Amino acid sequence: MTVLRRAAIVAVGSELLTPSKIDTNSLYITEQLNRLGVEVMVKLVVGDMREELTEAVRSLLARVDVLILSGGLGPTDDDVTREAVSAALGRPLAEDEAITTRLRERFKARGFAMPMPETNRRQAMVPAGAVVIENRNGSAPGLWIDHEGKVVLLLPGPPRELRPMLAELVDGPLRASALGEPLMRRVVRITGRIESDVDQLMQPIYREWAAASPPIAATILASPGAIELHVSTHAASQDVVDRALEDAVQRVVNTIGADVYSTDGRKLEQVVGDLLVAKSMRVAAAESCTGGLITSRLTDVPGSSRYVDQSVITYSNESKTELLGVPTELLQSHGAVSEPVGLAMAEGIRARARVDVGIGVTGIAGPTGGTAEKPVGTVVVAAVTANERRCRTFRFFGDRELVKFQASQAALDMMRRLLSS
Repeated sequence: MTVLRRAAIVAVGSELLTPSKIDTNSLYITEQLNRLGVEVMVKLVVGDMREELTEAVRSLLARVDVLILSGGLGPTDDDVTREAVSAALGRPLAEDEAITTRLRERFKARGFAMPMPETNRRQAMVPAGAVVIENRNGSAPGLWIDHEGKVVLLLPGPPRELRPMLAELVDGPLRASALGEPLMRRVVRITGRIESDVDQLMQPIYREWAAASPPIAATILASPGAIELHVSTHAASQDVVDRALEDAVQRVVNTIGADVYSTDGRKLEQVVGDLLVAKSMRVAAAESCTGGLITSRLTDVPGSSRYVDQSVITYSNESKTELLGVPTELLQSHGAVSEPVGLAMAEGIRARARVDVGIGVTGIAGPTGGTAEKPVGTVVVAAVTANERRCRTFRFFGDRELVKFQASQAALDMMRRLLSS
């Protein structure tokens, strides 16, 4: 019996090679395979090009135990998955009359005035030896092919069709063929450090994990203002996996310290919201360069009306004075992008909203407006409560969008640390 350990995923469709369409099926497929202990080694996106797809199938089958293709099973001439797999495996296509009959019945049941177009018969073409997988949510059936000790799966592209079909396979024949050791992972989210710093701290632990039983694998993903450390392992027992990952996560927390803000999948805005709820506190924000992004992120969390009171966007100096009470002389002597003004904004919104926490952010998002003393990317973040005032000047890099996001991340993180102290 074929034992499945390594997998590859191919998303088929020229639209997936454009900026307007993103492959999301591979994320779901990966999650389902990991449940079975099958590790995804390669993901590819291939356009509607028969020769390219044929070569991809041949190449990947030499390296993995199971190959899953999604998309390209429709009735039109650019749906080339069946033909490409047929050519790659040397299995000729033949029409399955049972599929054709079901397709005709489907058209009739849907009340179309015209009969099924003959082009739909393409969906009934099946490579020799393939097992047809019923599609209860669409017209294109899936296909399972056992080939020289490997498994090739052809699944429809629409997620509402692919997901239930794959779920049944995972609970059935795929589970029977898989290694049987669930591959599980935990994500540790970190802010306030750079990627190389985290990696340097973790290097000795990586070596210990590699020699452990079960071994722990780790991957660092870095983005502006945040780092994710993914730890994963697999073992025959779910209890062993859970304990190993919990120990690994705790080791990261002990090593990195307070810069870890999440070990359970929560985003930073969720963590801040939970802290506000736990302390029965409410927040208001005064935003200049972030243009409402901080408040937007906070209110993306369901139930945020429990702790978000209000927000004002004060770009001009006049609005800072009129809406927040920032003294004109303070703006003139220190400039809008300064720690005295940032603190005054936070204090002003807190007092006017009568809330527990006030946030003030002012800066230069660019690409213009910077000076030698205050270059583009200079951002002041302030957070105040009745008992504490925090403020810091940051220097962020990147375009306008990145500066704004990093400023929002810094503001949320300052709130997290203030509320955790």
